[in-house]
Amino acid sequence: MPCALPAAANLLIRPNLSPRTCSLRQANGHGMPRPRFRQGHSPCSADGRNTLPCETTNGRCHQPLLVSDYLHFPFQIFNFRFQFETIMNKLVSPRFGPNLALAMGPFLAIITLLIFPDDPERPLAARTAAAGVWMAVWWLTEAVPLAVTSLLPLAFFPLMGVMKANSAAALYMNDIVFLFVGGFCVALAMEKWELHRRVALRVVLLIGGGPRRTLLGFMAATALLSMWISNTATAMMMVPIAAAVLSQYERTLKAEDFRRTAVGLLIGVAYGASIGGIATLVGTPPNLAFAQIYHMQFPQAPPVTFAQWMFFALPFSVAFLFAAWGMLCWMWIPRASISSPRQLFREELSALGPMKREERLVLIVFAVMAILWITRQPLEFGAVTIPGWSNLLPEPSFVGDGTVAIALAAVLFLLPAKEKAAKILDWETAKKLPWGIVLLFGGGFALAGAISQSGLADWIGLRMQELAALPPMGMTASICTVMTFLTELTSNTATTQMALPILGATAIAIGSNPLYLMVPATISASCAFMLPVATPPNAIIFGTGKVRVMQMAKTGFLLNWIGVVLVTLWMHLIGPLTFAGSP
Repeated sequence: MPCALPAAANLLIRPNLSPRTCSLRQANGHGMPRPRFRQGHSPCSADGRNTLPCETTNGRCHQPLLVSDYLHFPFQIFNFRFQFETIMNKLVSPRFGPNLALAMGPFLAIITLLIFPDDPERPLAARTAAAGVWMAVWWLTEAVPLAVTSLLPLAFFPLMGVMKANSAAALYMNDIVFLFVGGFCVALAMEKWELHRRVALRVVLLIGGGPRRTLLGFMAATALLSMWISNTATAMMMVPIAAAVLSQYERTLKAEDFRRTAVGLLIGVAYGASIGGIATLVGTPPNLAFAQIYHMQFPQAPPVTFAQWMFFALPFSVAFLFAAWGMLCWMWIPRASISSPRQLFREELSALGPMKREERLVLIVFAVMAILWITRQPLEFGAVTIPGWSNLLPEPSFVGDGTVAIALAAVLFLLPAKEKAAKILDWETAKKLPWGIVLLFGGGFALAGAISQSGLADWIGLRMQELAALPPMGMTASICTVMTFLTELTSNTATTQMALPILGATAIAIGSNPLYLMVPATISASCAFMLPVATPPNAIIFGTGKVRVMQMAKTGFLLNWIGVVLVTLWMHLIGPLTFAGSP
């Protein structure tokens, strides 16, 4: 494979890496290449003929960072996860480990059926519990793809007599699912026309300053984008920009200061993506799962609207972001008087050129969508109430946030681009939607519906009444701690979908407002900062090779506890004001 690429591909500078070789090797026998680096070789060549120049400054080598390098990130992420799972399987059983999780699902389901107490008033509770245990084991271990496990209710519940097939299938599609689909379509349009990149550079330029202010700028830009765009896509987009900034800092900082700054800046990007997603209902899948499960369990209660969630979670995200920034500055970013490489940001922004017509249209649609979400329901500011626009319709209750998302997403398919016969958003781009997440939503909603209808939720609630002995703040802190550290090794969406129905039933049993248990659990599911496998942004940062697991673990361990404290305090201080009208 020749190493020389067109000059246009050499976008950034790779800092502090010895010259790059283009030799590839097979990773774990999966046929996926990943880059291999060697120390002490000046030419970059695959066959000794094609080379790239090596620029040396202060004894360090800077080489052009090719766009193709970033294509290896998903392979590195998968490679790390595969190695982690392989080690865990070998620890369990050298011979049968890979199949153990598959067998444990049905085995524990049968055990659940055998030991579940007889309850004549709730004959379907045991069958629902068995199905839930099977799904929980496969979700937590990822023995099969998460989306496949999410389809099991369509087979389990009709065969076990828990729910009709039509009833189970109907739970897979609802307003919340289409809120996710519509919001993601707008996000894909932003990525297609590079509007997200322009927004990020503007935010970083706005804050500016030395390394500490640069870190704040990156975290703020990443969090702002992650409120509306997938945190995975946001982190992927911000990493090359961070690499370019680090290449400039390497020329001015001491070697040790540069190493620590690189760790802090990259980890800050990952944490900003996770924290920003908490602020809106569409920012991260657990938030959407919460909204639907809460509505299913408590249909008589007013639903948690987009505006209500944002008014509660946005200030929390801002406070949490500043707490994470302060911690990262204290742990990793040295005090330096050098200025931020603002010229580099200006050059990156200048390379994008003036804002294109397509970008303006996407920005207008995005702004209209956000405004309609926030103003759909009446807004109360003390004695002043601003009526919501849905009250102008014949049936205000018929309209949901998903209605707005789909309507505005459809507009993107109608708006013409400058290219002949092209549209702002086409189906080829829309096919990139994470349909597996849609099925994961559906499986969780179906399980939650069965837990409620079969009486299992009531049975669980009756046996958890002893939790009422704990003080409210202690109960919230316990829930936050369990959810935060459990999602370090499990899917945050799947874990949320399993935990929320149980917490809702527990709240009823102890006479508490369900939101005081379910909201902290939902937010804590997005607060896993310790391990690369905890969340995709962590894995992307780990894939750069500049952050070690121990560095991320010790930083994330401290931030996990900061998150537990902040969520607990915020829920008890702001929760009663935000969710005063809820049960």
